[in-house]
Amino acid sequence: MAALVAAEAAAPPGPAEAAETAEAAELSRALSRLLPGLEADSKLGRRRALEALERALEAARPEAPDADPAAAAAAFQGPWARLLLPRLLRCLADPAEGCRALAVHLLGLGLRRAARPRDALPRLLPALAARLAGPEPARRPPPEACEELRLALVELLGLAVRLGGSALAPHLDDAVRVLRCTLLDPFAAVRRESCDCAAALARATPDHFHMQSESLVGPLMQSISHQHWKVRVAVIEATGTVVQFGSGKSVDDVLPHFAQRLFDNVPQVRQAVTRVVGDWLLRLRDRYSFFHKLIPLLLSSFDDEIPEVAREAANLWEKVGLQWQTENEEDLKDKLDFAGPPPAHHPSPGSRPGLGCRELVFRNLSKILPAICHDIGDWVAGTRVKSAQLLVVLLLHAEDHVTQHLEPVLRTLQHACADEERAVVSSCTRSAQLIGTFVSPEVFLKLILPTLRKSPSPSGLLVLASVIQGCPREALRPHVKVIAAELAQAHICQGSENLLYGESLLLCVQSVVAVSREDCRGSSLQLMEVLVTVLALWGATGLGDKVQETLATLAAVASMDGSLDLFREHAGPLLEWLAGSHQAWTIHSTELLQFDVVVTHSGPALGEVLPQLVPVLRSCLQPTRDPSMRLRLFSTLTGVLLQARETVDSQGQFHAYLDTVIKDIFIPNLQWHAGRTAGAIRTAAVSCLWALISSGILSNKQVQEVRGTLTPQILTALEEDSQMTRLTSCRIISAFLKTSDDVIDPDKFMKIYPELLKRLDDVSTEVRLAATSTLVTWLERAGKEGGKSCDQGSIQYLYRELLVYLDDPESTVQDAVLEALKAGSALFPNLLVRETEAVLHKHRSPTYCEQLLQHLQTLPPAP
Repeated sequence: MAALVAAEAAAPPGPAEAAETAEAAELSRALSRLLPGLEADSKLGRRRALEALERALEAARPEAPDADPAAAAAAFQGPWARLLLPRLLRCLADPAEGCRALAVHLLGLGLRRAARPRDALPRLLPALAARLAGPEPARRPPPEACEELRLALVELLGLAVRLGGSALAPHLDDAVRVLRCTLLDPFAAVRRESCDCAAALARATPDHFHMQSESLVGPLMQSISHQHWKVRVAVIEATGTVVQFGSGKSVDDVLPHFAQRLFDNVPQVRQAVTRVVGDWLLRLRDRYSFFHKLIPLLLSSFDDEIPEVAREAANLWEKVGLQWQTENEEDLKDKLDFAGPPPAHHPSPGSRPGLGCRELVFRNLSKILPAICHDIGDWVAGTRVKSAQLLVVLLLHAEDHVTQHLEPVLRTLQHACADEERAVVSSCTRSAQLIGTFVSPEVFLKLILPTLRKSPSPSGLLVLASVIQGCPREALRPHVKVIAAELAQAHICQGSENLLYGESLLLCVQSVVAVSREDCRGSSLQLMEVLVTVLALWGATGLGDKVQETLATLAAVASMDGSLDLFREHAGPLLEWLAGSHQAWTIHSTELLQFDVVVTHSGPALGEVLPQLVPVLRSCLQPTRDPSMRLRLFSTLTGVLLQARETVDSQGQFHAYLDTVIKDIFIPNLQWHAGRTAGAIRTAAVSCLWALISSGILSNKQVQEVRGTLTPQILTALEEDSQMTRLTSCRIISAFLKTSDDVIDPDKFMKIYPELLKRLDDVSTEVRLAATSTLVTWLERAGKEGGKSCDQGSIQYLYRELLVYLDDPESTVQDAVLEALKAGSALFPNLLVRETEAVLHKHRSPTYCEQLLQHLQTLPPAP
């Protein structure tokens, strides 16, 4: 046998082997002639030698269509490894940049044509490391100064990785040392190529790469925030591969950086993070240990502003859930076999997450929620927004399993709903709605209501309103009265004067009415109390219209025609609710504002609640009470009395309380007291009295009673500093004189005109005209009574005074005085003629006197 083997070894080569050997020999001879040129002293000589080598290698490439590539590669292997490779590697350190570039090109060409490129790795990898890394890459720049050449060298390394495959394992140290340096290269293209090379290296050496993977994570994370988005994408993708084939310990180092990239302005970067995290959840060997850290990153992309990114995240998550469900089918057997329909009030039953997805979230919720609750309070707005959006997704998956974590979640929502970022508040209200959907009201009310009692806040009310909005009507029905009663508590509905507080309080009522519908009829009084408070405290700041809309909705669900019907039903209880504290009211009392709202909005219902209304007014309008409060109440009462037929006298019963109103309200407040505040109160009282008299609800007899009681106070009011008071007093006296059918006491009657004459000297023309008009009424009344109430001497004095004002500089006053003299001319016409003729020549113009005399001539002769 040994002889046979020896004979075969000594046998001459066959035709193919002979051709291969001949081709290799020919190439060796060609290369031998050119290689000495690489040792030339001149840069030009070395360059020409390299160019000649390039032409020689190109010429040696088989061009025949029937040529065997394997045979050509085998023929090339020997000369390449023996002659060309060592010399080209030395050329990598050539001083001339052009020579180094040609050497890199020839090395790449040789690796592609060689039959066994892995044989070159023992010499190639150290050479590349020498050019790209150097002895201390962290302290010194790489020996290769040209960035284009560094890129070419990294590309050469990538080619070696692809061609060498698992043979790179012994040289992993050199490759990693190179990549650690090039991953931080100033040239962005070098970094991108290095990322691709690192990923290829991980795939090529899966059995050994884990020992070196951690050393690449640091440089990768330093480049993940590079200014070029393409570099960031390449780093993220490379990190995904490096971690997947490397050590699971690196996940913790990488995740914070990935989380930051979810805030990247470039959607491609966010999409890369989404893909890598999704791939880890599907393929990472230790993924079960990192579910609670990876799931939040993937679910965060559900709310990405780019729909494509959000859709890809949803698709990846669905695959993750299905894979986990398949892997744990035995544990989920009962749930799979007896799967029930979605909850009746699920917000999106058609797109409910799969069982695997829901179980994954539920089983990791206890680990995820603390971090989410912490990040919602982060100082960076973007972090708060993302965390709030993620909480919505988690709650949608957790469904009723969130019950066991309800307390910290609600505490977080109450804090976050006070955030200045609208996006945070919007997501948190959505989370609260999901809690209302999946959690029993009995459970969440036990947590929310005590917090509101302890410290009412706009955010706490907003959370309550949101959970009510999400709650099913059937589940909420037994708790409507409890919620309404809590909202009506003074320390809650009057908890703050902040507008945001009022908006949140109103939203609670709107939510109760919208969800419970007819079920809130039994709590309409408590809800009315809250709405009255909102209207009282914030009606003037923009919430008035919203409150009116809510009142209309509440009336509709209570089968009433409108808010007036609501007030008709509840005006009495509302006034009783407020009357309990009226003895302590001041201008700053919320109850005063609530009383004002009830009175001004009750309309015809006021006529039915006079027994409750009048005592409160009588008590609060006493002179010993807060002056500012009295002014406010007089203003309110004036507005009501202007429409008395539709308000306090809607039932025709106001006359029964007239005596109380006059004697206990008007007389005390018309008494003169020193000071501007007292004057303002008298003005308000006079205006209120005028509203009562002009409303038309008083009969002539009632007007007579009012006149007999209040005439002295009104005459005194003619001397007030306030123009409005003087003007209104004139009108009141005129009304007294017009509507009284009885014979006025002569003494009281004669005391009126001197006070009116004084007003003809008033600084206000409007008051002078009103006083003149009242004198006309007085004279007409005197004429009707045939002069029984007045004597000639008094009338003569009146004539003389009026004739003085007939020459007034104001023509309007002259006209008014002329009408007054005409009205009184029938009393003593001859006397008026004599007095007029006596002053005719004293007036600046005799026109008005002549007109008066002409009028007197038309009168019948006096008896």
